[in-house]
Amino acid sequence: MKRIAIVLLLLASGTAAAQELAGTLKKVKETGTITLGIRETSVPFSYLDEKQNAIGYSIDLCDKVVEAVKAELKMPDLKVRRIPVVSQTRIPLVANGTVDLECGSTTNTLTRQKQADFSHVTFIGGTRLLVKAKSGIKEVEDLRGRTISVSQGTTNERVIKNLSDKLNLGIRILNVKDHGEGFLVLESGRVDANVSDDIQLMGLRSKARNPNDYVVTGRLLSYEPFGLMLRRNDADFKLVVNRTLSNLMRTGEIEKIYAKWFDPLGAPLGATMRTAFEIQALPE
Repeated sequence: MKRIAIVLLLLASGTAAAQELAGTLKKVKETGTITLGIRETSVPFSYLDEKQNAIGYSIDLCDKVVEAVKAELKMPDLKVRRIPVVSQTRIPLVANGTVDLECGSTTNTLTRQKQADFSHVTFIGGTRLLVKAKSGIKEVEDLRGRTISVSQGTTNERVIKNLSDKLNLGIRILNVKDHGEGFLVLESGRVDANVSDDIQLMGLRSKARNPNDYVVTGRLLSYEPFGLMLRRNDADFKLVVNRTLSNLMRTGEIEKIYAKWFDPLGAPLGATMRTAFEIQALPE
């Protein structure tokens, strides 16, 4: 009987240990709030509508994660706090614990994984150019000696700088804080091109006063796998995030969310992205 009691005690203590929360889930449980980092001008991933509400593809995915966290923690009244981030602040705010989940348009790179972690791939884009339709610019080589805008701290910035050096183009770079500012300086004529991920350039063009005055042009200069960003070494929270995304991919619901935001831009789901969804639709 004594042995049985000891075994039962060990099993009970093991169960209790297994139920202990850690990392982001513990923080969320204790504070009653989950904090999302949102972008204000990253169309169609995360941007503000006319009522200053955050909307977009990444926002919809994060909202699904929030519902999963509510279920995991049994907190149906969990509060959601949304704070704006830009290219320069998004990684530090995730790393220092201010933001629990970044819902934007961040490329997963090995260098960034030194500071933060990433979910499954949610989108695959690539660096291209947004120019005025009458500019005559068609490829990066046409930017020789010209000025471009690019968001500081992005992979696009690194790509265009490396290409300029490699091809001896002498491109002048105007760093901007976000995608919205990058378009504004193009619109005003201060730069000859705005450099960013192709789908975001399509989004900016769609919101212009006269979309036909602009064109997204040039070959893909890079491949950019996007993901939702979270803190490093937080396996339990990452599992909740990826389980949510895998379920969306397995059921096909993510394709409906994708179509909602990308079809209007003339960028329907392609073979590469469909394959990525299928590969990441992990079974329970």
